[in-house]
Amino acid sequence: MTPARRRTFFNFWLIGPAALAIIIFMVIPLAMMAWISIQSRSYGGGVHWGELSAEAWLRFLFERNLDDSLSWSVTYTVIIIRSIWLSLITTVLSLLVGFPTAFFMATRDRKWRTLLVFMVTLPFWTNLLVRNYAWILILRDYGTANGLLMWLGITDQPLPLLHNQFAVAVGLTYSFLPFMVLPIYSSLEKLDLRLVEAGFDLYASRWQVLRNIIIPLAIPGIIAGSILVFIPALGSYVTPELLGGGKTLMIGNLIGHQFGAARNWPFGAALGLFLLALVLLAMTVYALRGRERGGKP
Repeated sequence: MTPARRRTFFNFWLIGPAALAIIIFMVIPLAMMAWISIQSRSYGGGVHWGELSAEAWLRFLFERNLDDSLSWSVTYTVIIIRSIWLSLITTVLSLLVGFPTAFFMATRDRKWRTLLVFMVTLPFWTNLLVRNYAWILILRDYGTANGLLMWLGITDQPLPLLHNQFAVAVGLTYSFLPFMVLPIYSSLEKLDLRLVEAGFDLYASRWQVLRNIIIPLAIPGIIAGSILVFIPALGSYVTPELLGGGKTLMIGNLIGHQFGAARNWPFGAALGLFLLALVLLAMTVYALRGRERGGKP
């Protein structure tokens, strides 16, 4: 065997197990979802194999009337837009809270940084379901938040803080905030504070130093953190189910409902593929931005 062929054979065995795992656990399931999405629905659950139908994809924008005609419907479009909107809000809120937190962590002495990183990751040690139930206790009518507001005299009656988009946004932000803090901290940890001192020596204001020195150096962490928050928030299931109270459905809840109570597997598969397309779009934007940064001198 020639050295070149031996190297090819060796490389094949190196990537073979990973390629096999990707095919079995990703390619095949996605192919099955795509195939199910164009099958005819079985009202008892499952599909009628071999009966091709585009009904699942038409349901995104239309609904079937009793006379078998199609009429325009925005029901599922509203859910999709709401999911994207809440995910964007979550990303913005996480950035507004996470950037100052990460900057504070990165500017402490090294002996404190490990402790601060540990404190940021500490919520991950608790089950997500338990954390969302904790927010129910905080946001309910006579919970901690309303009790504090009434004690301070800000309001006389409990505010509707639970089972709405506000509660979902708060829960999602709390759940995914560490995904924003840690990438930004990783970028700012390498910040040379002498650059900041030089900016002040050149009579730059604090805003100018932040805008022209600190934020540009933190851009890679901001972009990575935004992607890491937006993608899981878009497909979130537990938080909208508990804090939304069934009134604030997102794509993840709709997919679960289609495979569960509604027994509409084709539409559930189509929704899953649509969610995957949104995730791939976000990852493509991130990759293109990374290529543009890498191409700059």
